[in-house]
Amino acid sequence: MKKIGNSTYKTEKNPSITYFASAVGEKEGQGPLGQYFHKVFLDMYMGETTWEKAESRLQKTVAQMVLNQSKKQAKDIDLIFAGDLLNQCTASAFGMKDMNIPYMGQYGACSTMIQSIISAVTAIESGGASACLCVTSSHFCSAERQYRYPLEYGGFRTPTAQWTVTGAGGCLLEPSGAGQTVSYIVPGKIVDLGIKDANNMGAAMAPAAADTISAFFRDTSTTPQDYDMIFTGDLGAVGSKLLAELLRKDGYETEGRHKDCGAMIFDCEDKQVCAGGSGCGCCASVLCSYILKSMEKKELNNVLVAATGALLSPTTSGQNQSIPGIAHLINIVNL
Repeated sequence: MKKIGNSTYKTEKNPSITYFASAVGEKEGQGPLGQYFHKVFLDMYMGETTWEKAESRLQKTVAQMVLNQSKKQAKDIDLIFAGDLLNQCTASAFGMKDMNIPYMGQYGACSTMIQSIISAVTAIESGGASACLCVTSSHFCSAERQYRYPLEYGGFRTPTAQWTVTGAGGCLLEPSGAGQTVSYIVPGKIVDLGIKDANNMGAAMAPAAADTISAFFRDTSTTPQDYDMIFTGDLGAVGSKLLAELLRKDGYETEGRHKDCGAMIFDCEDKQVCAGGSGCGCCASVLCSYILKSMEKKELNNVLVAATGALLSPTTSGQNQSIPGIAHLINIVNL
């Protein structure tokens, strides 16, 4: 790859997303994007005995759907890049363990899907891989148990809180494919402005999103008006407003050019979801359904996808530490 400016890399082998699939839970399937998802599970256990096993089932389901679409077998895949929110990425490890494909676990919090794609693009650009599978998931119930309280506790949510998406997205990347091409990548920097409220992750992540997006515009000498749409991962309603303000201070106006996956996946009138969706599966499922389907139909031809992550843990929250944010960006185009 060729480095452009300080943070951006231009791909040279036209790594393309050739096949993709998504699977979500019932709540997500009933939302505004329900028609775009490939599979909707009506049972939150998904035929398993625990929430964590259900999340592994989500990952395995989308991975198999991508293989079925591509008519490839496991032996045809060079690498799997997979991640989730659980300790030691166990949903991914247990979901992918029977596929017999070289596995690289990923963790970037809710930015994991784009981090995985950047990793796959790097492997393809190096010449070391010709087929990479990227899979990312989250599950509302497993995330609640790990990061907040067991569901039985019945805790109340603040208006700035977000609802972890039960969902997964998976895609296959190949060099010079016939699908949508990843033209630029921007690995993000950690940005920490001292936000400590774990129920306001949008505020914690928005500065990182602004930093990455502004860096891309500076490096490429482009503006928001050069793209059909700028999608962010899961800033929700609160973080999206903050992002617009931060980018405006940098001289970039995004009104009418920005959508957030966390604000798109649920009905904003649903008070239960508060500020919108979050979780690794948020950006992954929206990217591998609405965004890529819209590009297939040529309704979108040149988009930015910047997934955001809050790099906290139950341990750091318990120690009253701040919440560092991260945002990774890719530019997808129809060639």
